[in-house]
Amino acid sequence: MDRRELAVFLRSRRERITPADVGLPAGPRRRTPGLRREEAAQLAFISTEYYTRLEQARGPRPSREVLAGLARALRLSNAERSHLHHLAGAPPGPPPGPSREVRQSVLDLLQRLPQAAVIVTSAAYEVIAWNDLAAALMEDFSALPRRHRNLVRRVFLGPHPQGRRLYGVSDANAFARTSARRLRATAARYPDDPEVTELVGDLLAGSEDFAQLWASHDVGAEPTLCKTFQHPLVGPVTVNCDVLDITDRDQQVVIYTAVPGSPSEEALRLLSVIGTQRMDVEH
Repeated sequence: MDRRELAVFLRSRRERITPADVGLPAGPRRRTPGLRREEAAQLAFISTEYYTRLEQARGPRPSREVLAGLARALRLSNAERSHLHHLAGAPPGPPPGPSREVRQSVLDLLQRLPQAAVIVTSAAYEVIAWNDLAAALMEDFSALPRRHRNLVRRVFLGPHPQGRRLYGVSDANAFARTSARRLRATAARYPDDPEVTELVGDLLAGSEDFAQLWASHDVGAEPTLCKTFQHPLVGPVTVNCDVLDITDRDQQVVIYTAVPGSPSEEALRLLSVIGTQRMDVEH
């Protein structure tokens, strides 16, 4: 364990995070750049005294549980997480679960594509970022609890308002097959993640279709290049579907665009004006 290097690394990671990054008020008398020690400790679920000792190179070797808490609290990348473990003398195992932290550059990209509906999904199919047009085309994800932002949960367990499975997409059955296969691969990568385990358990208990697909042990994906959403306000919207892999976070950026000059492009333009203000259909 390299206590001195660990202390310097922890302080450098703590000072780069602003209170707003983690939903904390800045306050009028804040002098410390980034988070205070007590704030970092609280986010990591350890005592302030213990965290302070680590930053002063006086602490004992942290357990893997403590290191996981520190990595989460300080929003470390996979490379930084690995470095943290090596400094602490505890080489890392596999990531504990799918990353939900979206890089700022990716979040900026979502806002720079106003004519495209864009979402970011985790390895477990949770929608973890979206732009305004995606919310208008699919649903207002900000109004949903995290549990209900999961697309594989949605396609197999619903709800299916007005009989529209997964927002009425034309490839719902193909998406269901692909999502079950990719979720099996995700479960193999993150065997100790309780949320992935719970999701698979809920799907097995609540969907016979999922149970049959799961029993096949298939892991291959079926890419979809084009699909049609049956939207309750503007009718059918046909879009091209392009997927960008964010490999270091095990995430995907899904971009929906309409053919220029098509009725679907006009429908997306209308949705960008309507937004979610009239999304009064049952979810």
